[in-house]
Amino acid sequence: MCHSQLIFFRLKYTIFTFALPCESQLMTAYFSKLQDLQENAYAPYSKFQVAAILVMKNGLEFTGVNVENASFAGTLCAERSAFASAVSKMGHQGGYQALHLLGGSSDNYCMPCGICRQVIAEFVDDEFEVVVYNQNGDRRVFDINELMPHRFSDRSLD
Repeated sequence: MCHSQLIFFRLKYTIFTFALPCESQLMTAYFSKLQDLQENAYAPYSKFQVAAILVMKNGLEFTGVNVENASFAGTLCAERSAFASAVSKMGHQGGYQALHLLGGSSDNYCMPCGICRQVIAEFVDDEFEVVVYNQNGDRRVFDINELMPHRFSDRSLD
């Protein structure tokens, strides 16, 4: 059973109470959003629809889906689409917390491809998590060091 964390605060003479959802409730909510978002993917060639939700530390969310192209090199993955959405709306301010990812229609987990891992690594800190789901709603969580242990970064340019 999940217990939400209760938060209390006082404003002048009134005490307000509200509950924060627990982690399993949040993950269930993200999974549901990903399933809906996955329908927006444009995948006429592979039929492999992928959806991503990039979550900022301040709670903002940016979504992305894969957008295929007849010249396969022009295809945009959902992960890169979500980061592009965040940067185009906010600039690069940092504060990325997690990326939630659902792809395909099987029990398999859809992991970010190599170029997406590199793009993710460009923007995030070591605490960033990638949460991958399968179609049953099961999930696995990875930090960026597990996905890109020896990544190329701005430090590599020094």
